[in-house]
Amino acid sequence: MTLTANAAKPATLVPEARRMEFFPGLFGRSLMLVGERAVFQFMSWLSPQDYTGGMWHFHEREGQPLFLSPATGKRFRITCETNGYQGEVSAEAAGLIATLFALSHLSFQHESDQLGEAYLRLYEFAGDHPEADEIFKAID
Repeated sequence: MTLTANAAKPATLVPEARRMEFFPGLFGRSLMLVGERAVFQFMSWLSPQDYTGGMWHFHEREGQPLFLSPATGKRFRITCETNGYQGEVSAEAAGLIATLFALSHLSFQHESDQLGEAYLRLYEFAGDHPEADEIFKAID
């Protein structure tokens, strides 16, 4: 199932049978629990009025983990106090933003090529996302 319009390489949902591989593939085995928690915490910080927890989708491209997003069709109001951004985005874009924040934050705390590579892979993907303008404003 393709969720994001990316002409060259679309993102797909990670099949249920491979979800256990997602966090180690994105954050590395030693940081997988920290990474998961960081995404959820950033989502709570970015959208305190709309995000209340729940199930998440895992997205990949060509078998490589990309990002998480809340498993809902609702939109999220995002407020980033550190850069003044305020806007409303889809659940997919909100999750992409939260994942970028988590990867960036963790890369400053932990020496890990895997985190840097995951951030760059997701950043590149975000450039082709239909909500790219809002995503880049939110993470600027």
